[in-house]
Amino acid sequence: MTRRRWIADEISGDRAFLTGDHARHLAQVLRAKVGQEFDISTGGEVRRGSVVSVNADRVEFALGEVVAEASPAVITVAISIFKFDRMEWAIEKCTELGIARIIPVIAARTEKRLADAASKRVERWRRIATQAAEQSRRVAVPELADPAKFGDVLKLEAGVRVVLSEAERDLELRNAVPERADSVALAFGPEGGWKGQELTDFARAGWISASLGPTILRAETAVIAAVAVCASIVNP
Repeated sequence: MTRRRWIADEISGDRAFLTGDHARHLAQVLRAKVGQEFDISTGGEVRRGSVVSVNADRVEFALGEVVAEASPAVITVAISIFKFDRMEWAIEKCTELGIARIIPVIAARTEKRLADAASKRVERWRRIATQAAEQSRRVAVPELADPAKFGDVLKLEAGVRVVLSEAERDLELRNAVPERADSVALAFGPEGGWKGQELTDFARAGWISASLGPTILRAETAVIAAVAVCASIVNP
């Protein structure tokens, strides 16, 4: 039987801990008992964990053998902020697909009300990413950054940096990312797409422009499709 996986809130040597709501769910809803075994992610690896104490707000595990390690490839997605319900869906699915970092971006066409409210949504987005990481049995939760300005995104570092653009006609994403690239950054525009000046700025900063084909996709569909394509190339 597959053991349930938890992502530790605290690590100390060969001990791991779930705290707060995390612990309450395991202790009160799932009624964990001393001696039960689970898979515990410590960030860079997953180890077998045996429950040694259970309290309403804190569950302690003794850590044993390593059962999984993190993938070496790193995919960062810079997502221009769009409607929050669809944004949350994209964050959940990107997490399931194995990305390492999510950066919400305030682009020129980001709706002002969404840009103004985005900072208040970050903690909710992080909870969604944590839950999706555990559900999909990931080794680690992706980093979810605070909202960034467009200029900051231009400076992102990665082995391959690709801006997805509806205006691109010659290069598709599947041909823009080399096999087994160790780090890739993908940038996605908001509803309505990137402005022309933004695409010019990406080009001047050394980003590659690529498309997902001739059809026009919703923002969240484009994010998920691109991450799936990229992950299949760098993590075959």
